[in-house]
Amino acid sequence: VLDVKLHLSAKKLRHTIEEENAATNEERATTLIFVRHHIDDGLKYEYLTVENPLELWQNLNDRFEYLKVVVLPKALNDWSQLQFQDFKTVSEYNSTLFEIVS
Repeated sequence: VLDVKLHLSAKKLRHTIEEENAATNEERATTLIFVRHHIDDGLKYEYLTVENPLELWQNLNDRFEYLKVVVLPKALNDWSQLQFQDFKTVSEYNSTLFEIVS
């Protein structure tokens, strides 16, 4: 999110994802191209019909905001308590590590 906002700010397009903006069709199209280029292909096809970058931005935010609230704190806690010495094998450690990352 921060990288997208920074990039759009650098290109003077950040206003296209803010409420009640006066963006031109060119600015909206440029923003849509950028955002769609940087999201997963599955999401890209799911939101293919969305033609307003603000609407796309809000849809993605609504869909993934809970990750910051619910999943991230648990993952950070698990990560901080992960210690190699607590596992009998490297395989068990790697399995737990990949579980936290995913």
